[in-house]
Amino acid sequence: MNNRITQLFNIKYPIIQAGMIWCSGWELAAAVSNAGGLGVIGSGSMHPEILLEHIKKCKKATNNGIFAVNLPMLYPDIDKHISTIISEGVKIVFTSAGNPKTWTQKLKDNGIIVVHVVANATFAKKAEEAGVDAIVAEGFEAGGHNGREETTTLCLIPLIKQTVSIPVIAAGGIATGRAMLAVMALGADGVQVGSRFVASEESSANINFKNRVISSNEGDTKLMLKQLTPVRLLKNKFFDEVQNAENKGASLEELSQLLGRGRAKKGMFDGDLIEGELEIGQVSAFIKEIKPAKAIVEEIVEEYKKAKEELMKGF
Repeated sequence: MNNRITQLFNIKYPIIQAGMIWCSGWELAAAVSNAGGLGVIGSGSMHPEILLEHIKKCKKATNNGIFAVNLPMLYPDIDKHISTIISEGVKIVFTSAGNPKTWTQKLKDNGIIVVHVVANATFAKKAEEAGVDAIVAEGFEAGGHNGREETTTLCLIPLIKQTVSIPVIAAGGIATGRAMLAVMALGADGVQVGSRFVASEESSANINFKNRVISSNEGDTKLMLKQLTPVRLLKNKFFDEVQNAENKGASLEELSQLLGRGRAKKGMFDGDLIEGELEIGQVSAFIKEIKPAKAIVEEIVEEYKKAKEELMKGF
């Protein structure tokens, strides 16, 4: 599977594991990279000293030292994270939730490949103009923080492909080889997989959360908090409280107070399925088993190849 993404990252398969807060530490990132994809450390939930620890461990655990760090631009200590990434020789950074112009040039000046996550074509073009090397086009189906436009992956990929010339990585609703083939047919150069890796053995997500993910059904997630910061959540008591508040016309301040601090950690890392914030994608309804990350990568690749062969037989 040799294309622009495998060449850009020097990986075997154009499969990227999403950098998810509380779920993607060094163990998951190393496992995905060693399986031929690109593992990503999710730094948004980490204090600077914790990120340093994860990077050092990931460097030792990966066969070729190739992995990435996801860097939310709104992170309060982003300058410290940037310094750690540069000093430790991280080769690839995925930026998200902010203006790519702020740090892209500094990262590239230090020999780092920069990829930016977007949810619409307008920001994809701005990211390309800022000098990023590739785009993650994240559709409405995705878990975690999402675009207000609610553009699905099926529509988003062609829109962004006609807008930019740099490689495009599809995200949102992708957990299988068939889904990978579908977005590649739409023009994507690779895929970013999140929810399925949450339910991996190496994921740092709490086992309670993993079990909730694999027991979820169609319709169990919804995009919430669109006034504040859109996020797709599994339904639970906290979800109900948010929905009730929004239905009553709660202000931004009231929603912020309801969200409070540490809700995501409480849900995904500590395993509080009642009061915690449970971020996951629509595709969770399809995921029914916790597996090693290597097995997940292998299954996606094999299903992709089989689906492609089956499709070609019909022509």
